[in-house]
Amino acid sequence: MGRRALDIEKIAMTLINTDDVAEKKKLAKKISDLAYKKGIYLSSIHQFYIARGRGDVPGGFTVPAINLRSMTYDLAKAIFRVAKRNNCGAFIFEIAKSEMGYTNQPPVEYSGVILAAAIKEGYCGPVFIQGDHFQANAKKYKEDPEKELAGLKALIADAIENGFYNIDIDSSTLVDLGKSDLSKQQYDNYEVCAKLTQYIRQIQPRGVEVSVGGEIGEVGTKNSTCEDLRAFMSGFKERLRKGRTGISKISIQTGTSHGGVVLPDGSIAQVKLDFDTLKVLSKIAREEFGLAGAVQHGASTLPAEAFHKFPETDTAEVHLATEFQNMIYESKHFPEGLKTRIYEWLKVNAASEKKEGETEEQFFYKTRKKALGPFKKEIMGLAQQLRDAIASEIENKFEFLFKQLNAVNNKEMVDKYVTLKRVIMRKRQEKEAVVHDGEGAD
Repeated sequence: MGRRALDIEKIAMTLINTDDVAEKKKLAKKISDLAYKKGIYLSSIHQFYIARGRGDVPGGFTVPAINLRSMTYDLAKAIFRVAKRNNCGAFIFEIAKSEMGYTNQPPVEYSGVILAAAIKEGYCGPVFIQGDHFQANAKKYKEDPEKELAGLKALIADAIENGFYNIDIDSSTLVDLGKSDLSKQQYDNYEVCAKLTQYIRQIQPRGVEVSVGGEIGEVGTKNSTCEDLRAFMSGFKERLRKGRTGISKISIQTGTSHGGVVLPDGSIAQVKLDFDTLKVLSKIAREEFGLAGAVQHGASTLPAEAFHKFPETDTAEVHLATEFQNMIYESKHFPEGLKTRIYEWLKVNAASEKKEGETEEQFFYKTRKKALGPFKKEIMGLAQQLRDAIASEIENKFEFLFKQLNAVNNKEMVDKYVTLKRVIMRKRQEKEAVVHDGEGAD
């Protein structure tokens, strides 16, 4: 057992450190094959969410969706330890389209590393990996809609091929608030979301109904309303091909921003989050459209005392990212010399992002995520003792959040609704994903 555990760690570290794409695929497959033997299955949370929408799964809990930007293997192990201690089954590992780039974590690596962490910690059952903010660029879409859609389809195909059976489509960037009619404001949003949902249904593997999320309010813009939600869902259902399965949740805007708002001294401004909006829109999403509820983005930098309110308002899912990155950088165990080198690198390589009047603290806070890719190997090359100490601090935070979100003692519920399915993906020919008939099994 010890030898096998050492082997998986070595394979995971090689997967992280190699730049050879073919080698990454080979190592990820080796990890995936071993995971199946140990009862670990990359899965979709769709059926669990739809059961919640029907009322078959009681509310009062919120699913944490966690973006791991750095030390992914170490932090994933910490999350699986928390899950095992607290009998958790509903939690999601995710990475956004933008994060894949600046953290240098392509889907093949991310899913392989998560599975390796599950193997190492002796976790078994479904593991949910999500493509977060698969986002349409408004400017590029306006210039050439088909080209922008093609890029998103290629990203989706790559993600699904590597076990991302949960995809959040973010076409909320295309909402046009300049139009007076709500349906016209949301038109490009629901049109693109419907097209991409149909594409996902075409390429998803047999027996897997990928969980798809939509979004009606771009994070950092105006708060979402009941009317926005109804306008989006009405248009989406109309545009979705008859017989196709739609989305299972809806992301809304309630007053947060990604990463929080950083003050001149580097601290984060307090945010007034509109929990009433979350409660009302979650209720409408479930009762009128059969979804799991509303999703909250950009929440990790909220004050600790806010998190218990998410399950109280029946928020379906909450996305957590920046705070864990902050905890890595600010840990007493993170070497000062390495941090200094990273900040010096940012002064040169992110200089164009410095705004007039911005303090150095604001600049570093805003840009330091961009250094995680270039310094990935160096961070993962830190002594195991240091990485374990940093991960232990963040593990305490994970435990706190899981309990505040009441995301505990739900493994049996998850196992009841989530079918474990081994997926054999056929190779894509000439960069096109294989198209399957049918919707996949329930």
